[in-house]
Amino acid sequence: MKKLTLICMLIATVSFAQNIKTGAENYKEYLPILKGKTIGIVTNQTGIIDKKTHLVDFLVEKKIKIKTIFAPEHGFRGTADAGEHVSDEVDSKTGLSIASLYGKNNKPSQEQLKGIDVMVFDLQDVGTRLYTYVSTMHRIMEACAENNIPLIVMDRPNPNIAIVDGPVLDIAFQSGIGMHRTPLLHGMTLGEQAKMINGEKWLKDGIQCKLTVIPCLNYNRSMSYSLPVRPSPNLPNDQSINLYVSLCLFEGTNISMGRGTEKQFQIYGSPDLPKSDFVFTPKPNFGDKDPLYNGIECNGEDLSAIPRINRLEIKWLIKAYQSCLDKSKFFDKRKFSIRAGNDKLQQQIEAGISEEEIRNSWNDGLRDFKKMRKQYLIYRN
Repeated sequence: MKKLTLICMLIATVSFAQNIKTGAENYKEYLPILKGKTIGIVTNQTGIIDKKTHLVDFLVEKKIKIKTIFAPEHGFRGTADAGEHVSDEVDSKTGLSIASLYGKNNKPSQEQLKGIDVMVFDLQDVGTRLYTYVSTMHRIMEACAENNIPLIVMDRPNPNIAIVDGPVLDIAFQSGIGMHRTPLLHGMTLGEQAKMINGEKWLKDGIQCKLTVIPCLNYNRSMSYSLPVRPSPNLPNDQSINLYVSLCLFEGTNISMGRGTEKQFQIYGSPDLPKSDFVFTPKPNFGDKDPLYNGIECNGEDLSAIPRINRLEIKWLIKAYQSCLDKSKFFDKRKFSIRAGNDKLQQQIEAGISEEEIRNSWNDGLRDFKKMRKQYLIYRN
């Protein structure tokens, strides 16, 4: 009888999860606000409704006047490499102008915001401070606050929402891939983070924007969520999204994490690691036109089939450092510290500190962060 009850509960949970509605699909909440207004919209290929219709197309169909589409890193269609310059353009389908928010113009100017009554923000995040979409949102909030423009954030589920782990950012290492005093995995949606940025007065000079978060429906923190489209070129599937932040730390080292293969952020290796049963050779592809170790065979480890992880894993980083042939070339101090959010993690690994002791050093920061974030959470456990 207990087994039957458990099966029924699992079936009900799966059924409920499949009925999750994103903020963009919760249109009854925001269409009345947008009616008769001229809007700007920050979005990309992830801004879809019912897994097929783009939010921009939906709003055009509903006769909502869009002045400008603002595109983050990777562009409006999400095809640009990480860090690649994205130019302003025109959307071929709607004829709407697209302004890039990546590069020198990472925040809308007063001129670009002229004539906009309401700003809409709809991007799919993956639950880590390293992902640049939260930095884009921060700058949008700041621009809206400075120009007295209301902001609507269409919330979307966080595929790693159950994980809060890693070192909390030391503000001395603040950057575009780490703007806020959050751990590497913060367990929050973008809507919840927007509330926190506003509430903690993290915008310039403590200003706050007029913020409305359109919540997801039928969603809670214990639910899994599979993204219907790639959030960026090098995150092709659920496994890469789950492993992303753990392997992203390798971008501050001389180790490849699979860019230039079909297993981006699911494998790691380099010519400087000892011979192993698993080798790969990066080559230019959709996600990276010139990957690290282009055309060079790398020794490493394949993580593409391991079970889902439920914390920030640093064991692969430690293993790679301990087994590399030339430790003096392993870390790029500046790049690694910016990603880790401090200079302590590199020092700990180089000193041979145990994984358990390193993890314990995060505890105070994680405890304080969890206490602070409670007031901004939208979804229950």
